[in-house]
Amino acid sequence: MRNVQDIRKDFPILSRKVNGKPLVYFDNAATSQTPQQVIDAIVDYYSNYNANIHRGVHTLSQEATDLYEQARLKIQQHFNAKFSHEIIFTSGTTHGINLVANGFSALLKKGDDIVVSALEHHSNIVPWQMLCERTGANLKVIPMNAHGELLLDAYADLLSKHTKLVFVNHISNALGTINPIKHIIEKAHEVGAAVLIDGAQSSPHIKPDVQDLDVDFYVVSAHKMCGPTGVGMLYGKEAWLKKLPPYQGGGEMIAEVTFEKTTYADLPHKFEAGTPNIAGGIAFGTAIDYMNTIGFQNIAKYEHDLLEYATEKLLQIKGLKIYGTAKHKTSVISFNLDGIHPYDVGTILDKLGIAVRTGHHCAQPIMDFYNIPGTVRASFAFYNTKSEIDALVEGVKKAKMMLS
Repeated sequence: MRNVQDIRKDFPILSRKVNGKPLVYFDNAATSQTPQQVIDAIVDYYSNYNANIHRGVHTLSQEATDLYEQARLKIQQHFNAKFSHEIIFTSGTTHGINLVANGFSALLKKGDDIVVSALEHHSNIVPWQMLCERTGANLKVIPMNAHGELLLDAYADLLSKHTKLVFVNHISNALGTINPIKHIIEKAHEVGAAVLIDGAQSSPHIKPDVQDLDVDFYVVSAHKMCGPTGVGMLYGKEAWLKKLPPYQGGGEMIAEVTFEKTTYADLPHKFEAGTPNIAGGIAFGTAIDYMNTIGFQNIAKYEHDLLEYATEKLLQIKGLKIYGTAKHKTSVISFNLDGIHPYDVGTILDKLGIAVRTGHHCAQPIMDFYNIPGTVRASFAFYNTKSEIDALVEGVKKAKMMLS
């Protein structure tokens, strides 16, 4: 991997100060920072190509269309989808999940089962609860243990001929647990169920191969992987995308419209109604290019080193407990100080220029499992350093001293 100090120069925000202190940004699981190359791609689009796509015969429209569709190809190649039309541009992971949930409203009936895990973000719980309310299907939950790992024997017991859908995150945003999704997918397919994997937290750290996984749907947000907010990807197997009805009606997603009947466009446009986030889509492609120049194997190794270093240093603080101790996890540490509310710790860290996330991390069932109000979450990226972790450790010690 390139020298981390050189990599940091690509990220303008990392040179700023917060509350008079150098910024230490450890909220990467919420949103990663954006390199200058991606910022430049957005500026370049609005400076040189700004036009609506797919519809115009004029030069700007054609050039913008080419750039947008080139980005789709980059995403297809990165995730190893079989066809580019299996890549649907969305506004993010939540949009992709809701698109699939809406589509299955027409395919489920009372008595069908859908399965989620105890480790899910609210975005991968609430849409399925709403789907159950609409269809009469049953929601079943894969339980977890105290380490933050799913109980696979219990998962196997939940599966039956009634199981139609299984939804699991690839990596837990709250605990960092890396789930054994290939096994989960294989077991679901044995009973004929489709599988959606929430890849929001995995895509910044590893390079999923959707064909190797044999996954039916995979969803991602660009802003988790050095891209802009407001754009993401839904991968769906061609056969499934053809079965699902459109999520929204409007321009672009139609073949022919009369007042008597409308026919829908072919994939991927069937699911892309209206004017998309064109600059965002193009910049998403640029972000993928950028991360691939760093190299995902390099990223994984470097971030694992940061995780081990931070874990060792933080556990030296008396009264600090880490939640999520799975054997396989990524660079996320959720912790609390005994008797101190996580919000108070986060507030003091912010005064020191250290950005962490506090609360339930949109994963309230996990916090209920541990019987805690929330945690302090420090999440690391490939542009973070051990010296920043040292600053975090000293900040936590100061918070403990002030709040005890």
